[in-house]
Amino acid sequence: MRNRLTAFFLAVVLANGCATSPTGRSQLLLMPDSEMDQMGLQAFTNIKKETPVETSPTTNSYVQCVGKAITREVGGSWEIVVFRDDAANAFALPGRKIGVNTGLLKVAENQHQLATVIGHEVAHVLSQHSNERVSQQFAVEQGLGLITAMASPRSATGQTLMGLLGVGAEYGILLPYSRIQESEADILGLDLMARAGFDPRESVKLWVNMGKAGGGKPPEFLSTHPSDSSRIRSLNARIPMALNLQSKALQAGKHPDCHQ
Repeated sequence: MRNRLTAFFLAVVLANGCATSPTGRSQLLLMPDSEMDQMGLQAFTNIKKETPVETSPTTNSYVQCVGKAITREVGGSWEIVVFRDDAANAFALPGRKIGVNTGLLKVAENQHQLATVIGHEVAHVLSQHSNERVSQQFAVEQGLGLITAMASPRSATGQTLMGLLGVGAEYGILLPYSRIQESEADILGLDLMARAGFDPRESVKLWVNMGKAGGGKPPEFLSTHPSDSSRIRSLNARIPMALNLQSKALQAGKHPDCHQ
């Protein structure tokens, strides 16, 4: 009887959790936006407690300049923090939180390349990829104490949840986004940076730089964001449309001028 009730409950939840991504793909989204925002806030708070925050006014001004140009295109108030960490990494979380490591600034050589990464990460949030992954985990395991787990990020469940949110590397677990989610973030992020006035052609150079970074060992960003020839082909195919978006942005007076 209990198994039947559980199966019925899951069937109802799954039926009501169907959604559509910005690219028209079907998604399973079970978590309320408010709960995802709360998890994102808790994760960001944990990271700020455990990772030094960069204090350089020049570095912070540069990252804020690029980040705000991107987030103006999506609206809302976003918190952008630069972390003093040599790993070439960045992330965005539900609840409008963005983290950028100083190590990324050695790989992203200019404002356009940094905008590529930030746009890509913000696109993950806009596409609700974290909700999708948490929902899949919820459906498989019939629910976790999600908010409770966030209070103990180094517990087994907490590590899993941090990975699902997209920041698991710092907590000993890597849960890569799927190729479909990565493709969505690439395309949406490219359009987003172009709408802000950044040069979308620099996106390909950024991913080439990422592939070269770290010698024989890929940088942390690529360990969770696979980069390959198919990604670059997809970006190249999208660039003409993105250039049109950039042209409209420039005509509208959007001329980002961010410098390290």
